[in-house]
Amino acid sequence: MFLTFDYLIYMVPAIILMAITSWYVKAAYNKWSRVQASSRMTGYQAAQRLVAAAGLYDVQIKGIAGNLSDRYDPRDNTLYLSRGVADSPSVAALAVAAHELGHAQQDREGYLLLRLRSALVPMVNIGSTMGWVFIVLGMLLRWADLAWLGVFAFAGGTVFALATLPVEFNASARARQLLGDAGIIRGEEEQRGVRNVLNAAALTYVAGLVTAVLQLLYYVTLAGGIGRRRS
Repeated sequence: MFLTFDYLIYMVPAIILMAITSWYVKAAYNKWSRVQASSRMTGYQAAQRLVAAAGLYDVQIKGIAGNLSDRYDPRDNTLYLSRGVADSPSVAALAVAAHELGHAQQDREGYLLLRLRSALVPMVNIGSTMGWVFIVLGMLLRWADLAWLGVFAFAGGTVFALATLPVEFNASARARQLLGDAGIIRGEEEQRGVRNVLNAAALTYVAGLVTAVLQLLYYVTLAGGIGRRRS
């Protein structure tokens, strides 16, 4: 129903950008997953040391299925590491584990933007579902105000993507600091590898924000079209 020329104008660039970003992340991770850190510590061992070094004694470390499915869950204070990260002594694995512990630090400190992002989750979940309902009904009923309500509901996803950027950049900065202070990453090459992996991952969030903005603009076009047809 919405596969129109306007849709292609807005979303094809976003799809291409996401594809390029995904390729770049995989390339960076694969490259540095083949480079073993001189500390010889696995992602799991590094996480244990960093938890102690940062005073995050209530943070548990558990395994999780999947590839690059690593995450920190503030609901149970648990760092979940995929096997590819937990069991590997590579520069890439250490970067990923430390990044997620950066989120644990943010949670412990009550980092404002992390709290804001968490608060937006219910609104984003509702908006992503109801937004379509309002827009479709608005188009069928030729009721522009209802369609604009759907646009407003979708706008929460864009705000969420915007709030995510500084949260992720800050977690990456914390990761580099943690790894350096603990002596887990040594030398310029290993530091460069950590930066490369973390910067590549950060680009996915930049691409996500661009995609969210373009998607929102597409919905604005739909709602605006209803108003023009009525006039």
